Amino acid sequence: MSLEHYMLPCPFKTLFGIECLGCGFQRALFLLFQGEFLAAFKMYPALYSTLLFLGFILLYYFDKSKNYTKLLWISGILNALFMVAGYWYKHF
Repeated sequence: MSLEHYMLPCPFKTLFGIECLGCGFQRALFLLFQGEFLAAFKMYPALYSTLLFLGFILLYYFDKSKNYTKLLWISGILNALFMVAGYWYKHF
């Protein structure tokens, strides 16, 4: 059975009929696991910035010896910009 069978449907798209800023993340992550790096980027341009942001969140919670607050804020803002730009690119 393939990994695509376990993908969750987007509740925002199900309820309202339009894609949210996160739509495509699961499919892009699946492509990344298959080694399709460019296809993953085309599917969801904010994939790599989101993974980097999630990595910084893990550092923030597991490495208490350093202060990652500023890095977390900067990566979060950059990720949000990538998400909005990717959404704009895909739909307009």
